[in-house]
Amino acid sequence: MSQVPQGNPSYEEAYQQLEQILQALENGDLPLEESLKLYELGAALAAYCAQKLDEAELRVRQWQPDDQISSLDDWQEA
Repeated sequence: MSQVPQGNPSYEEAYQQLEQILQALENGDLPLEESLKLYELGAALAAYCAQKLDEAELRVRQWQPDDQISSLDDWQEA
């Protein structure tokens, strides 16, 4: 069973760690047991990141009238 990342990392920290795990797994030169541990940690980090994104979306929805979220398709940084 996956565990929650320790220390309550920020989304960015968790995502960076997930990217590092994916790179290590893609290399394919790890022992099976280590690969399984990294996979489990990666799954937990992915779920943690998804939860953080859901929480952020909820906060944005609270700011918008009628729980609407504005499309950012045409948004450009100034």
